[in-house]
Amino acid sequence: MSDPVNPPHYTAHPSGVECIQITEHMGFCIGNAVKYLWRADLKGKAIEDLKKAAWYIDREIQLRTAAQKPLADGSEPLPRGDYADGF
Repeated sequence: MSDPVNPPHYTAHPSGVECIQITEHMGFCIGNAVKYLWRADLKGKAIEDLKKAAWYIDREIQLRTAAQKPLADGSEPLPRGDYADGF
């Protein structure tokens, strides 16, 4: 019986590196996009995983675009938190 918490595709990458070892140093959306790209060919659902990666990339673009726009009062928005920075 496979481990439902750590299924085989988590460690099946040819590099021998587990995806989380890389993505835990990234922000949430970028990390999730990388995760889906990393494991796309390891789960047998490549198209689905590529679409998920694209969704997270689009979300990150939206967040960064919104962060560049001045607020209604003309002030600059506060920088958004990033999980890699702890906030």
